[in-house]
Amino acid sequence: MRVHVCAVGRLRAGPEHDLITDYLTRFDRSGRGMGLGPAQVIEVEDKRGGGRASEGELLRRAVPKGSVICMLDERGKTMTSPAFAQLLAKWRDSGRADASFVIGGADGIDPDFRAEADQLLSFGPMVWPHMLARTMLAEQLYRAVSILAGAPYHRV
Repeated sequence: MRVHVCAVGRLRAGPEHDLITDYLTRFDRSGRGMGLGPAQVIEVEDKRGGGRASEGELLRRAVPKGSVICMLDERGKTMTSPAFAQLLAKWRDSGRADASFVIGGADGIDPDFRAEADQLLSFGPMVWPHMLARTMLAEQLYRAVSILAGAPYHRV
């Protein structure tokens, strides 16, 4: 199952970019034998300043057709890392070819697009900068394949 991180904004070179690249590379290496990956980041940018509705349309177009859609949203469900790993495995085992994780811009995700989500995921009640949310998601993806592989990265 291919994984797509669809996000508003361009990530410049720096520590966040380096961390995301590192975790997604680990995810790709570890997940390959389990039918997970590769992972790619798809960035969209609303140059016209149309707000959430415009960003929502750009994100909608970035998500591959037929993909399961998981949106990061403060109203979403909080999960343990093992539960997140099982969710990925469930999507993979149900024959889904693609899973897309959507991260909105500063104003969040357009409500019309949010209504199309298969899953809303929250990293807790705090609001996180979207660049940091990308990093946290990349780490959790790697942690998920580590859990599924029985590797010692995740400790209970």
